[in-house]
Amino acid sequence: MFDLIVRNANLPDGRTGIDIGVTGGRIAAVQPALDAQAGEEIDATGRLVTPPFVDSHFHMDATLSYGLPRVNRSGTLLEGIALWGELKPLLTREALVERALDYCDWAVGRGLLAIRSHVDICDPRLLAVEALLEVRERVAPYIDLQLVAFPQDGYLRYPGAPELLNRALDMGVDVVGGIPHFERTMADGAASVRMLCEIAAERGLRVDMHCDETDDPLSRHVETLAYETRRLGLGGRVVGSHLTSMHSMDNYYVSKLIPLMAEAGLGVISNPLINITIQGRHDTYPKRRGMTRVPELMAAGLTVGFGHDCVMDPWYSLGSGDMLDVAHMGLHVAQMTSVDGMNACFRAVTENPARLMGLEGYGLEVGCNADMVVLQARDPVEAIRLKATRLFVLRRGRVISRTAPAEALLSLEGRPERVGFATGAR
Repeated sequence: MFDLIVRNANLPDGRTGIDIGVTGGRIAAVQPALDAQAGEEIDATGRLVTPPFVDSHFHMDATLSYGLPRVNRSGTLLEGIALWGELKPLLTREALVERALDYCDWAVGRGLLAIRSHVDICDPRLLAVEALLEVRERVAPYIDLQLVAFPQDGYLRYPGAPELLNRALDMGVDVVGGIPHFERTMADGAASVRMLCEIAAERGLRVDMHCDETDDPLSRHVETLAYETRRLGLGGRVVGSHLTSMHSMDNYYVSKLIPLMAEAGLGVISNPLINITIQGRHDTYPKRRGMTRVPELMAAGLTVGFGHDCVMDPWYSLGSGDMLDVAHMGLHVAQMTSVDGMNACFRAVTENPARLMGLEGYGLEVGCNADMVVLQARDPVEAIRLKATRLFVLRRGRVISRTAPAEALLSLEGRPERVGFATGAR
């Protein structure tokens, strides 16, 4: 007797007609035609059942603040940073918490149950840190929220940032962050990478570094990050986020750099929606789009995840928390339109970022947490193509969100018929 059985599921790895049995919030069986009963059953009817979506790069302290105190008229990275500097003194803990909780509600409805959020520590009040620690506790029943201590204004550039970062970590922030390309000099940027990685090594923490988020082909802090990862034995615990300078680097240098990154066990997070809108702003034509070399990094064996990065904040006026939107954009920009490439983009918003975050119990195997999403699509490619409706979202075997299937009412030869939106099957 199971608590729940999800029947007749298609899985992301291509298996079909699979039943998933759940007991005590964990997956207890994954097999065809499970001969058992359950207190509750969900018939997936040949639709895709996937582990939850995962966003491994986000800024929840800024989300849903669009228009406060003004709109980013240019849409550029630097105006966004300046605008965030104007907004910070006006922030209140209550408003930060409210906006973050609203976003988490959006996330659940879209099957997004794990988020790594950077939180700005360049504020003597550490207001955003306090707010997101509260949010992390309040959303724990339905979202795994991991926080990164992020020195937005530069670890060496902002007065007091080293002390503030350590205070944030002492308060319970999970991951060490950085932004070396925003330091005053390349030398300061490299020094910040070394110092921050040493803090992570001393504390036994992970690292997630905003790295080379620029069009400058000579911005090469990821090389330093790979070196420090190896030197300090941090392999498997360090991520370079953005890496947009790799888009502009010459192929000879990249042919050396990618093996160094693979040797160090570095992870990579690209943010397709934001990278292609913020980068290349100084170009006329040809105009660079800035996203890092996703297919080449994947081919070299690096784990690559996609992040949403921003939703309705000083840097980006759009977004809805839909990781299928992120995968859809990543697929197009990276020209990953082969069958394998499209499936890899789906993994970049599910299992890959889960691995980068070190999530325990993630997946659809026996013993994993019973966290899953039933989509109105037959396979990952169709899910990305349609940005498919999330019919059921489950957390620990309990339905926490459901959405009615999308359908169109067509009139064929005078006879109205309902048509399944995902497959076209009547």
